[in-house]
Amino acid sequence: MAITKRDNSDIKIASQDSGASKPAKDVHDGVKLLDSGVNFVGEQVSYPPGKARIKSVLATMAPGQKTGWHKHGVPTYGYILEGQITVDYGDAGKTTYRAGEGVLEAMDYWHEGINDGDVPARVVVVFMGAEGAENVIYKPEDPSGDD
Repeated sequence: MAITKRDNSDIKIASQDSGASKPAKDVHDGVKLLDSGVNFVGEQVSYPPGKARIKSVLATMAPGQKTGWHKHGVPTYGYILEGQITVDYGDAGKTTYRAGEGVLEAMDYWHEGINDGDVPARVVVVFMGAEGAENVIYKPEDPSGDD
């Protein structure tokens, strides 16, 4: 077995005995944050074709700050570390995500988030995509002003 380091070099490690049993306390069982294949607006999550490309960011939104209307070209998971964000999904409604909650974001559905709380919102965002896929797609402005 090989593990790839950040510099893309490999480290060879000895594989575990295939007869090994599951440990008494499996760290992978942990506290469930989210377990779903369907997001808030009812979309079934599907992965883009191609070579996997995962990106994780720590996003911070000031009170009153908005994300802008957007959608995602890849499955996107967020975990609210601090604060709260209310997401407007248009005709699908609004929902507020608070510290300690996970969210499987809408993909092919325009939405906008706002930190409507009084403290900065900090969110771990994980884009589960593929090389060449767009993680965030911003809604084009309507030149007529009829958004």
